[in-house]
Amino acid sequence: MRSETVKIALVQMACEADPEANLKRACEKIVQSALQGAKIVCLQELFTTLYFCQEEDYAPFELSEAVPGPSTDMLRAIAAEHEIVVVASLFEKRTSGLYHNTAVVIDADGSYLGKYRKMHIPDDPGFYEKFYFTPGDLGYKVFKTRYAAIGVLICWDQWYPEAARLTALQGAEILFYPTAIGWTSSEGSDEVRQAQLQAWKTVQQGHAIANGVFIAAVNRVGTEGELRFWGNSFVSDPFGQITAAAHESNEEILLEDCDVGKIAYYRTHWPFLRDRRIETYGDIQRRYID
Repeated sequence: MRSETVKIALVQMACEADPEANLKRACEKIVQSALQGAKIVCLQELFTTLYFCQEEDYAPFELSEAVPGPSTDMLRAIAAEHEIVVVASLFEKRTSGLYHNTAVVIDADGSYLGKYRKMHIPDDPGFYEKFYFTPGDLGYKVFKTRYAAIGVLICWDQWYPEAARLTALQGAEILFYPTAIGWTSSEGSDEVRQAQLQAWKTVQQGHAIANGVFIAAVNRVGTEGELRFWGNSFVSDPFGQITAAAHESNEEILLEDCDVGKIAYYRTHWPFLRDRRIETYGDIQRRYID
């Protein structure tokens, strides 16, 4: 069995109101990750800002930026200097009145490999993202970085097996999920909160198993308004085992080795891709089967 181990880093951090301060701290943590041997680092969803989607307001549109643009330029320089792949989620201004929740991927030589625009946009109390973000129109993508072929999906995408499947079918070895999820102050009992957290982990572990890929989910921490983000960033291997996990409230750089050379082993022992009956799945494109 060949070994192709890639050390990844997930940067779990709290944010403040100043985007420049958040960007600076994230860059420092990228450097720390590289110094600890990481080859790929992923930042949390919308890492340069507070999670502004808790309410519908026009002011946060001023936080948007061109992608690529100034933030990606800074990240490209750090990636090249430290030979580390960077995955970063930004509030993209495509043009006036058209905005996306977008993740960029920068290779270890500082080259801009492209971006993924969040496809599934939630609209729930405390998570009014449809007010701000247009659904992605770039499709599901895989980025062939120096160290591994990676897919990027964003937060609410985590709940959709179709997104994970379509990304894995393009050759992704690791799926990264930049995330901003937590409990509202009115969420209810601790039992309910823990059930939600467990569901969040379980559905992603299922994606790892069903597709024979590594899953890396990175969440923010801290309390912002009515939301307390639950942290718990984690890495799952292709058998669905959580091999590394972060604290629920502490800032942390979570490091883990992902041996992508073992994907063939997982997929030959559980050959789910081989046994798919693709000719029977046409109705998956229907909203509901009445």
